[in-house]
Amino acid sequence: MNAKFSIGIDLGTTNSVLAYTPLDVEEPHIELLPIPQLVAASTVENRPMLPSFLYISTEEEAQAGSCDLPWAAGNHFAVGAYARAQAADVPRRTVAAAKSWLCHSRVDRRKEILPWNAPEDVAKVSPVTATQRYLAHMAAAWHDAFPEAPIGEQKVTLTVPASFDASARELTREAAVAAGLPEDIILLEEPQSALYAWLAAAGRQWRKQLKVDDTLLVCDIGGGTTDFTLISVAEENGELQLTRRAVGNHILVGGDNMDLALAHTAKGKFGDQQVDIDPWQAVGLWHSCRTAKELLLGPEPLEAAPITVLGRSSKVIGGTVTTELSRNEVSDILLDGFFPLCELGEHPKRRMASGFKEIGLPFESDVAITKHLSHFLSLHHGDGESAARPTHIIFNGGVMKATALQQRMMEVFEHWFGDGQVPDILEGSQDLDFAVARGAAYYGHAKDTGGIRIRGGTARAYYVGIETLGLAVPGAERPLHALCVVPHGMEEGTSIEVPGNEIGLAVGEEAHFRFFNSAVRKDDQPGVILEHWNEGELVETDSLEMILEAADEANDGYVPVKFETCITELGVLELWCVSAISGDRWKLEFSVRDEREG
Repeated sequence: MNAKFSIGIDLGTTNSVLAYTPLDVEEPHIELLPIPQLVAASTVENRPMLPSFLYISTEEEAQAGSCDLPWAAGNHFAVGAYARAQAADVPRRTVAAAKSWLCHSRVDRRKEILPWNAPEDVAKVSPVTATQRYLAHMAAAWHDAFPEAPIGEQKVTLTVPASFDASARELTREAAVAAGLPEDIILLEEPQSALYAWLAAAGRQWRKQLKVDDTLLVCDIGGGTTDFTLISVAEENGELQLTRRAVGNHILVGGDNMDLALAHTAKGKFGDQQVDIDPWQAVGLWHSCRTAKELLLGPEPLEAAPITVLGRSSKVIGGTVTTELSRNEVSDILLDGFFPLCELGEHPKRRMASGFKEIGLPFESDVAITKHLSHFLSLHHGDGESAARPTHIIFNGGVMKATALQQRMMEVFEHWFGDGQVPDILEGSQDLDFAVARGAAYYGHAKDTGGIRIRGGTARAYYVGIETLGLAVPGAERPLHALCVVPHGMEEGTSIEVPGNEIGLAVGEEAHFRFFNSAVRKDDQPGVILEHWNEGELVETDSLEMILEAADEANDGYVPVKFETCITELGVLELWCVSAISGDRWKLEFSVRDEREG
């Protein structure tokens, strides 16, 4: 059945949004889908965003129908506004930041581990399942609004951080398909989607605002993460082309950190009033500070905003306690703490490792976003440059709605590049909270109709780990080399034979296959073997433990093979191991879906 709509879904760390446009129009007309959701027990309202929180209800709540929805009764969980509110009252029954857990390779993301550190009586879920429930809720909201156009039959584009590696992308796709989204779902990098939203707003005028050799920086700071992407403007056959040049790491710093910093200040003010804030109240304080931040840094900022949390007595909740934060206080805390003036080339500081550390998400120890940006630009400089110098910037994410924060970023650029050398801000007409979803819907329409698309190939080079020969040393692993099998920028629908010597492939018994990727080694070609690499150049992704079918030509369980790699039109990387003796083939497969352009 032919799709009627292009649907864009921004699966955010803090909020999720669904936008759509009919496909049978020449110029896309993008709308937002109001999402019915619980805002309190047994109370459903439409909201433009679905908070990315999951509340695990008690059995009593489920039996009372507290989490029922128009399309589902007897629910044992709730997602959205009610779940976010419950994060303040019942944090150990609430899942947050499931998206960040999806890319945390040091845990089993299919294992029921969330809410993290929840008591035994809470029915935990996996990061994949939590993600599936957010997407299933949005799919159900779509069916409720458009019953004649099943979402599984539409052209759906789902956004992911540019920093997501192949495994995190494939887990996202797995959750999406399980939620009822189509098998051929498109995964699009969020910063690219933000640029598509600007293209949608600029229309045919975008070519008048950009020229050949311009460099765009997409600065995407959301509730839980920060992402940077560089996009270059080139010319091909007389037409301007956009090419993604570099992506940054997954930086776990965002609006949530800022709200926590404000809560720390507010807690000190309560202390001055001889009011002690206990852990239960601290979560409510965090949410109250988020509301105050939005009031103090919004389009019509207040001079001061109240900070109120529920009071506590020895037996019951009683009354409230209140203080306030001023606009100047909030600006100083956020500007000095998260957007400090620093030198170009300065790196985030690494804190000395603690001997003991609670297991969980790998949050950044240095929250200075400007230092992370400095490091990113230094890693991706051109010939003769000490750092990449963007000519234009697109701000994205709810954090960057604040004019004060945009102004500080411009001050930082002026400090780095000199007076008159700051990048021009490319401003769209849409709210930054919704730009990613709108851009995704626009992209689906452009892909269907042949509109402008961002090129670039895979965002990373990929490597396989090759164990070296040598004398065994007790207690020490053999040295590992990294063989490049996919170069940076390899296009979908292409394949290569990896040159080089034959490699022994373990068959007939369980073996451990290790994979690596790099966003910074852009010149490595297939067949290049790295014996050493600098810290941070290569990142290990999910390994595989599997048994490949045995072969007659195996010697001591190993077959000499050469590698062939192919990236299919669906964005799946197929790594073929081809026997040098018989031509038999074994396939190792994981997804790099749509890292080039969605």
